[in-house]
Amino acid sequence: MMNTILESDRRFGVLLWDPVQGQPARVGCCAEIIQYQRLPDDRMRVATLGQQRFRVLEYVREKPYKVGLVEWIEDNPPQKDLRPLAREVEQLLRDVVRLSAKLTEQEIDLPENIPDLPTELSYWVASNLYGVAAEQQTLLEMQDTAARLEREADILKSTRNHLAARTVLKDTFEA
Repeated sequence: MMNTILESDRRFGVLLWDPVQGQPARVGCCAEIIQYQRLPDDRMRVATLGQQRFRVLEYVREKPYKVGLVEWIEDNPPQKDLRPLAREVEQLLRDVVRLSAKLTEQEIDLPENIPDLPTELSYWVASNLYGVAAEQQTLLEMQDTAARLEREADILKSTRNHLAARTVLKDTFEA
């Protein structure tokens, strides 16, 4: 499969596998290989960049790997100015990073190139919610930037509150 991808446009679809249902999700992301390294045992290390969301309409081939007919998914146009909500999400993200750094006693820096535009920020935050694949899938499927940012704000508020409580406990017991 990787050889076929590398010989074409270096793009392929990524879908979350549902182990309970035993099938892939219907919504995924097109990824482009931007860098790769072939290892001596013929495995590969790849770096990819998410491009665009898609919905699988049907599978046209199952072997040796699934190939599907897809439709591209776009967000619905926003009904209001989302910049204030995006600023709130970015501040919550900064709070979470600051508290995480304090709690772990490690320096944690956010990248300097966090997206400014609300839609791009919402995708960036969703892609960086490690360890919560089901939540990432829910965010990926949303076609409303405001709803996605609001859900991310809820997640980040909950995380911030949890980290703040742990930080207070840590400070109390270290004093």
